[in-house]
Amino acid sequence: MVRIKDIAEKAGVSTGTVDRVLHERGRVAEDVRQKVLEIAKELNYQPNLLARTLVNNRTYDIAALIPDPAQDDYWQAPQTGIEKAAAELTQYGVRVTQFIFDPLNANSFKEQAAEVRARQPIAILVAPIFYRESLAYFKQWKEAGIPFALFNTHIPDYEPLIYIGQDSYQSGYLAAKLLQYGHPEGGTFLVVHIDVDLANSSHLINKEQGFYDYFHQHSAGKMFKIVQADLGNSTSEAFQDQLDKLLLQNPEVKGIFVTNSKAHTVAQYLQTKGISQIRLIGYDLMEKNLEFLNKGTIDFLINQNPKGQGYWGIYGLADQLVFKKKTNPIKYLPLDIITKENLHYYIEADL
Repeated sequence: MVRIKDIAEKAGVSTGTVDRVLHERGRVAEDVRQKVLEIAKELNYQPNLLARTLVNNRTYDIAALIPDPAQDDYWQAPQTGIEKAAAELTQYGVRVTQFIFDPLNANSFKEQAAEVRARQPIAILVAPIFYRESLAYFKQWKEAGIPFALFNTHIPDYEPLIYIGQDSYQSGYLAAKLLQYGHPEGGTFLVVHIDVDLANSSHLINKEQGFYDYFHQHSAGKMFKIVQADLGNSTSEAFQDQLDKLLLQNPEVKGIFVTNSKAHTVAQYLQTKGISQIRLIGYDLMEKNLEFLNKGTIDFLINQNPKGQGYWGIYGLADQLVFKKKTNPIKYLPLDIITKENLHYYIEADL
């Protein structure tokens, strides 16, 4: 272990000076600061984070405001990621409390957000899937001096401490490019939102915009038609009627882009109807989606790494608030394109 004392001796300064440089507190001449940093890098200095937190003898309470996996399977993965990070950070005094809300009920979100505010944590990790309702709490948290991190949905207006997730616009753009392959002459493509309040879901709107923009930029001399559909009640018989009507009105459909993790509901419909010529793209490595990916009914899944979103969301807050590390305000996760041929590599990966 390289000690602060070792850096001080090599730099010819006091340990107090090195401490001020490494922890960015107090004034130090610029030439001295640069010299200390260069020597620290040369010696591969790594701070003893565990010792630092033990000296502080503090508990760092972080609130995780997340949708209920019992209502939507997608949210099981981020919850697992949050719990994994919390377990690893316990030795540093980090304690994570989960506040679970119904992803189909904005009032449930408001109730849990109010409870979070009353607990006064040092930081909050939140999936702000209800855009309008989230803004009011962002304002309250900022006024109270409580930093917050966002995952799954990026809302930059209130300057969150960090955002962890995909670039929604680019993922929609990518989906359009994948659908276009094999149809250079043009065709009709559907953008389908399922079981969401679209007007209150900014990340889905961004995906749709990216999808539209791709075809707008690559439509010269080609006949592309984009049709948007907002479908609900995916577990009811009425859902099949909605799809019947949609395809009846658009008989020349070449591909369907489902903007969330519900691609399996469309895949089930296509399988039941014996429709095999429509290319289908969706999101997330959920069991129901994987079944249809392996069958070939779903052609591509874009992996959003929801487990990683929860895991790195907690670590991002701990890095800045507990370990005093500087981190980028945005951590975009890769746009992984999953097919049945490469699926097992992602299933076996931990994060």
